[in-house]
Amino acid sequence: MKLQRILAIVERDMRKFFRSPALMMMSMIFPLMQLIVLGYAFGGKIMGVKIAVVDKDHTSASRDVRQRFDAVAAGPRTLKVEDYSSLSDAVVDLRTGFVRAVVYIPPDYSRRVNQGNRPRIAFIEDNTDNFVTNEVLSRMQSLVQDINRGLNPFQPGQRLTVPTPRLQPLIDLQVVELYPYIEYIKYLLAGSISMSIFIVAMIGGGITFIDDKSRGLHEGYLVTPIKKSELILGLIFSGAIKGLMAGTTITIIGGLIAGIDRLWDPVRLLYLGVVLGCTSLGMISFMFLIMVRVSDPLVPRAAFGVLNTRSRSSAARP
Repeated sequence: MKLQRILAIVERDMRKFFRSPALMMMSMIFPLMQLIVLGYAFGGKIMGVKIAVVDKDHTSASRDVRQRFDAVAAGPRTLKVEDYSSLSDAVVDLRTGFVRAVVYIPPDYSRRVNQGNRPRIAFIEDNTDNFVTNEVLSRMQSLVQDINRGLNPFQPGQRLTVPTPRLQPLIDLQVVELYPYIEYIKYLLAGSISMSIFIVAMIGGGITFIDDKSRGLHEGYLVTPIKKSELILGLIFSGAIKGLMAGTTITIIGGLIAGIDRLWDPVRLLYLGVVLGCTSLGMISFMFLIMVRVSDPLVPRAAFGVLNTRSRSSAARP
């Protein structure tokens, strides 16, 4: 064993690496992008979250609540308050993602405060994003606690030396979830179906195309009357069929395990087949669009490893 021969192999392999910019980007740039995206998406401070405030009371008591929101918006800048005159319009914007929560002050809020009849404030949250919603809810709870301390100036354990009027009851913050509760296994089923189709798109689409090109099979095909467009379309359709088979299998078995209602409904199965077919065709076509100019067989494998690591990091999100 000679060092000169080992160095020759090292030099040859390093030249192959530097002659493949796509492989260098996959191994160096993509992990850095993953660090930036995941680091700022799942961590850091939440700022500028839009919430809708629907004030149906229009009194000094409700204006006090509104002023406290303005103080948070001007200070920590966690919230960005939007005034709405209709609760239905605010809920529609909450469903479409224009706002992240709705605070509803009912028309009898000030009357209940004055009568000591347990005043209530409704907090409607988008329970599909717990990370942002929990932060907004904690801020809302701290605001309600500040208001309650103003209504009840005496702290627990304090002795009253003079007769005082009856203390006001605490404000009740009612949390309303926008969507009904969904079991986590049902919530995860859609991601598992997409992952199965994506794996087929990676293995049966891009990697197969690159491997066939590196082995010279494409030249053998093109000797026959088959055109290059026919070759690409054939591989796309075969990959879409395999993706549809994988998605259908995961859907049926996963639906039975998760206990999906009306799984065998013919109309639902028809819609499901159309969605799975379009998803498979879209992922396979997208993978061919990315890999059509790639000649190094290591590039799709590096891309597959980066994307697989990203999916596991997203699944480990608290």
